[in-house]
Amino acid sequence: MTQSNFIIELEKMNIKLDEEQLNQLEMYYELLIEYNKVMNLTGITEKEEVYLKHFYDSLTIVKSIDLNSIESVCDIGTGAGFPGLVLKIVFPNLKVTLIDSLNKRINFLNTVIDKLKLKDVSAIHCRIEEYAIKNRDKFDIVTARAVASTNILLEYSIPIVKQNGFFIAMKGRVENEGDFTHALDELKVKFISEAKFKLPIEDSIRTILKFKKIGITPKKYPRKYKEIKNKPL
Repeated sequence: MTQSNFIIELEKMNIKLDEEQLNQLEMYYELLIEYNKVMNLTGITEKEEVYLKHFYDSLTIVKSIDLNSIESVCDIGTGAGFPGLVLKIVFPNLKVTLIDSLNKRINFLNTVIDKLKLKDVSAIHCRIEEYAIKNRDKFDIVTARAVASTNILLEYSIPIVKQNGFFIAMKGRVENEGDFTHALDELKVKFISEAKFKLPIEDSIRTILKFKKIGITPKKYPRKYKEIKNKPL
C-alpha cells in the first residue's frame, strides 16, 4: 500500500490526514525500521506492507467505534504501538495509554513519542493483570490487536474499562476461537457486534469484536497470569 493508496483507503473510512500527520507516520515508519535492526519489533519491514498491515489495519477500528467522541484509550500488549500509537497520531483528541510487558518496546515507544512530539500519551512497562489492580474502571475504550484468545483478552481488559465503556478486539479469523459466553457472564459484559472485512490489496480477513461493560467486574478479576493461562474463562 503506497502512501497515496493509504490516503485514498482512509478517506473511504471518513479519515482525512493533514500534512503533519502524514509526516508523523513517515517518521514513525523510519524509527520502526531503525530500531527493528537491533530489537525484534516486527517481522513486517517493507514500507508498503507497514502502511497496509500496521498503519491502515490499526485504523480499521473505526469500523466499530467513533473515536472522535472518545476521550481515553488503552492499548494492551501494544508491541511496537499498534494500534494505540497510530490512533494517537490520527486522532490527537485521544488520551492514549500503551501497555506492554517488554521494557525494550516501551523504550522504543517513548522514543517515538518524543520524536513526534506527541502529547497525552504514555507508555507503561507492566503486565496488564498487574496494571489492573490500581487502574480499574479507567478507560472509555480498551483495545488489543492479535494478542490472545478472546476469553483471555476479556479478563485482561474489562476490569480497566469504565462502566458502559467498550473493549474492542482486533483479530484475523475467529472461527476457531471457541465460546466466550462464560467470560461474558463472569465479567458482566455484553457482546455488541462483529465486523468482518478484508484488507485492501491482499484481501486477508480481519474481524473486529466489540463488547460493552454493563456491570461491575468482580474484584477477583483479572486473576494472576498463571491462573488465566491454565484455566481461562
